[in-house]
Amino acid sequence: MKFSKEILFMCLCVIFISAYCVEQSSGRTFVKTIKDISPEQWKQLSEQKIYFGHQSVGNNIINGIQLIMEEHPEIKLNIIETRDLPSVDGGAFYHSKVGENENPASKTKDFVSIIESGIGEKADIAFHKYCYIDVNADTDVEKMFQNYKEKIDALKLRYPEVKFVHITSPLTTIQTGPKAWVKKILGRPISGIVPNIKRNMFNQQLLDTYQNIDPVFDLALAEATQPDGTVTTFERDGKKYLTLYKKYSSDGGHLNEQGQKKIAEQLLLFLIENL
Repeated sequence: MKFSKEILFMCLCVIFISAYCVEQSSGRTFVKTIKDISPEQWKQLSEQKIYFGHQSVGNNIINGIQLIMEEHPEIKLNIIETRDLPSVDGGAFYHSKVGENENPASKTKDFVSIIESGIGEKADIAFHKYCYIDVNADTDVEKMFQNYKEKIDALKLRYPEVKFVHITSPLTTIQTGPKAWVKKILGRPISGIVPNIKRNMFNQQLLDTYQNIDPVFDLALAEATQPDGTVTTFERDGKKYLTLYKKYSSDGGHLNEQGQKKIAEQLLLFLIENL
């Protein structure tokens, strides 16, 4: 009996340590909830000057934050749409559109311009994101990533007081149903497969490069993670890739209300953890 208890105790320890290590090594927040955050932490976040450059999926996320704030009055973030942070005072979640869709380099160039226009002297946290539409079957992922890395690394050197956050590219759903089955039989490409592979490739480079250096918000993983924790994937040539969970979107790319609140919650928790 003593031997059995010792074995049981050792097993429980292994399980506990393994679970702890997985959570700590991932650097991502997908188990906590809004209710786990204290009023003091929300106050600390509200005092930060945050700038977020984006396009349509970014608007979805901003809308999600506003929906969460309606449900949780203890969250008092001042959300302001502006490209001119020096003209306003106080902690707030500032945001604006950057660049043009289908041209990721233009988004990073615009982000750099906004930071250099004065935000770099005032912001505590700054980040911008690409849209799923910026990465397609013809995208040169290596070129896209190297341009991003060159520009962001230069900003980090010039503005060491700013915490620059990196965000993985959002995903789309994969075509399913009878049409997808027919395409597969005929050897035709199924919608969403190749572009999502490219997005996963970009995201992996981002994670490999920055995950142990800077805060990285894994938007793609959040989009793929279902409410029960299951991760939505597809397989191609023996490899698994993340894809957008279909119930988070009404058009296969943009976020519906459920998706907006899901991603917004994860972003807020991520920012809290990285203050």
